[in-house]
Parts: sequence; structure tokens; C-alpha cells
Amino acid sequence: MLEQPMIEAKNLIKSFPVGTEMLTVLKRVSVSIPAGQFVGIMGPSGSGKSTLLYLLGGLDRPDRGSITVAGHSVSSLTSNDLAAFRSQMVGFVFQAFHLFPTLTALENVGMPGIFLGIPREERLQRAMQLLHALGMADRADHRPSQLSGGQQQRVAIARALFNRPPILMGDEPTGALDSKTGQTVMRLLRSLCDKQKKTVIVVTHDPNVAQYADRMVILKDGYIVDDYLTSDENHQKERDNHVA
Repeated sequence: MLEQPMIEAKNLIKSFPVGTEMLTVLKRVSVSIPAGQFVGIMGPSGSGKSTLLYLLGGLDRPDRGSITVAGHSVSSLTSNDLAAFRSQMVGFVFQAFHLFPTLTALENVGMPGIFLGIPREERLQRAMQLLHALGMADRADHRPSQLSGGQQQRVAIARALFNRPPILMGDEPTGALDSKTGQTVMRLLRSLCDKQKKTVIVVTHDPNVAQYADRMVILKDGYIVDDYLTSDENHQKERDNHVA
């Protein structure tokens, strides 16, 4: 019997108003992602990469189509239920970090626990454990302005992991980092996939992400034009053509 996928999307359609017209960004996109897989999503600007990520993560809703996560339909959830789904199932990491400038790294990581009603002492203890695991314990009392870009992204990843979600999603998580720091962050995401069996989905413009991903999904003009395992060397040149 085949194992149920962690995420399954079928025939997703999503449009946005542009002036007086509607622009269809995703056109009957279907994708199935097993638990514990590291998936990179690439394509030219405007191809629908981030839109697909936000739909899969419950940050937005499709106009048509269905999304199932861990066997539960999420495309028809109420707003409150969708918020609960996100807090339990998905940790998000963004290019801009989105850290609170007046809070320390420790307080930033523990922020999700406030909304869950976790007592402060327990919240900060869990936050410190995460910072320690990501090599940031010695920066726990530093505010974002006192941290490098790579350090801020590590704090953001720790915060995304606070609720112990099985899925970690990144929208250009290395886009604001230099190449060396970006590689460090990608190795960290790879490690989370390997050691904690997280399902990791990363939207990126960087073709080097294929070094870390198990699978690449390529979008163009709202369609998936390629979907392959990175172990298949025959696809490497095709990938470069698609994202050029």
C-alpha cells in the first residue's frame, strides 16, 4: 500500500486582479509531496512559484482545486481553522526575516508560543533549545540589528520550528544573503530534512538549491513544466534552460 503524501494539490487555479482584468497565475497545477522530502520550486519571475507555496501553506486559498495536507482537506477550511492549521503544521521562513526589531533573538523565537498560551518560562526554555540547536545560543540576548543576515535567518528558522511543525516552507530564504551565508542556510534546511524528517519546500531563483533538494519542480507561465528528482542527471541542462 502506497504511503499517503504529506501534501497533495490537484488542479489548482489562482487568479489576481490586474487593473480591470484578471491574471491567472496558476493554471490547473497538481503536485504530490511525500513526507520528509526536500522540494525546490523554481521558475522565471511571475511563473507562480510563491503563489503555489502560499496556497500549499494555507496563506492563501485557490480559486479552484483541492489541497490535502496529512490526509486533511485544507482548501475549504474556515479562516480560524486555517490559522490553526498553519500554526500546527507549517513553519514559514521568508527572505526579509520578519523579526521584531525591539525583541531579542530569544524572544523572537518564542513569539509563536504566546499565541498558543504557553507559559513564559516554558516558552523561553524551548526557544533557547532551538537557538542552541542552530548554533545561536550565544546570540540569544541580541536584537536583530546586532545580528548578521545569516544569524537573523537562523533566528527566523528557529522561530518557524517553535511549534514543531512537520512542514517547513521558505520563500527565497537566501535571497537577502551573500552566497556563502546562503549555502550555510541551505545546509541547515537540508539537515532539518535529514535529521528531523521535516518536509521542506523552498521557492528560489538560485539554481544551486538543486544541490540540497531531493526534487525540483519547475514552473513557467502558471504551469509545471518539469518535475524531477535531482539524482536524475539527465535533467540538469533542462533545468538551466527552464529558469534562464
